[in-house]
Amino acid sequence: MNIRYELAKAHHTDLLMQLVEEFYEFDGHPFIPDKAREAIAGLIENPAHGRIWLVMADDTPIGYVAITIGYSLEYHGLGGFVDEIFLREPYRGKGIGRQTFAFMEAECRKLGLNVLHLEVMPENQKAYAFYCKQGYVDRQSSLLTKWL
Repeated sequence: MNIRYELAKAHHTDLLMQLVEEFYEFDGHPFIPDKAREAIAGLIENPAHGRIWLVMADDTPIGYVAITIGYSLEYHGLGGFVDEIFLREPYRGKGIGRQTFAFMEAECRKLGLNVLHLEVMPENQKAYAFYCKQGYVDRQSSLLTKWL
């Protein structure tokens, strides 16, 4: 099985919608189709905001990763946030996650990012352990959110 990454373009939107819906169902997030489509289009059309890549096994889409870009004084400039990462269940536990993290970290370095953040739900201990093995550090801080 050959794993490759394809930068998402507008013609991938319907496929991404399906993958996002699968991820949200898996992770317990509400899926609002109009808002999801708008957010996907916004990221694809504005590369200064980040990137979305499809994860492909040969020619089969098996997941996606979305990185968003921001600026931080604390982290000395541009930084990224692993906004979403999803692999379909049959492809988990096969080393594809490690490969995907290596890919996206290399791409983020090419973009000039100094740091990469991610968020994990507290009950997802398997993902938490995986992220720690990839070198991500729990800063013992809390991400707080307010919808505007």
